[in-house]
Amino acid sequence: MSATPAESALARSQKRRRAAASVGPLGMFFKGFIKHPVMVGSIIPSSGKLIEKMLSRVDWANTKVFVEYGPGVGTFCGPILDRMAPDAMLIAIDTNPDFIHYLRARLPDPRFVPVEGSAADVRRILADHGHDHADYILSGLPFSTLPPGVGPRIAAETHGALRQGGAFLVYQFSPKVRDFIAPHFARIDHDYELINIPPAQLYWAWKD
Repeated sequence: MSATPAESALARSQKRRRAAASVGPLGMFFKGFIKHPVMVGSIIPSSGKLIEKMLSRVDWANTKVFVEYGPGVGTFCGPILDRMAPDAMLIAIDTNPDFIHYLRARLPDPRFVPVEGSAADVRRILADHGHDHADYILSGLPFSTLPPGVGPRIAAETHGALRQGGAFLVYQFSPKVRDFIAPHFARIDHDYELINIPPAQLYWAWKD
């Protein structure tokens, strides 16, 4: 007896999850970089120092909805979940289905919602999950190498998706990202993290 289309789709999904779970984070990250170098931006996951500094300005006590663009293998997801309140939600948006399947298998936390989609649709994705705004949005997407028009749209949609007092947290290897976020955010804090491969530029763009 042949499988129904729904059963076949479920079997394919389960196969992808098992394949993702069988690959370590470095292997999965490298695989993602090879398949989508323009979207991943780096061949090495972020360092612990970068993660600590990037998240240091988040007001965790008043964070109920946190969004991450391009979570990859979840380098930031674990530390974010460790800091979040029990009733908060982390929505991770990635265009790469391999990363989404991997994250679902790796992080079975009820507060964690991995979504296959585009960061440019962040407001719709928030609405789909019952939220009007996010408190903080984090991105490691390589803005300067995204297809034409995508970077400016993501920056504009991010500003619209944030609550007043929230912030867009961005880590990049090129300072050109400021050209994308400055038209929408009047106050932008900047720092560096040298203990990372490659050294990173850090930005906190505040929606005052």
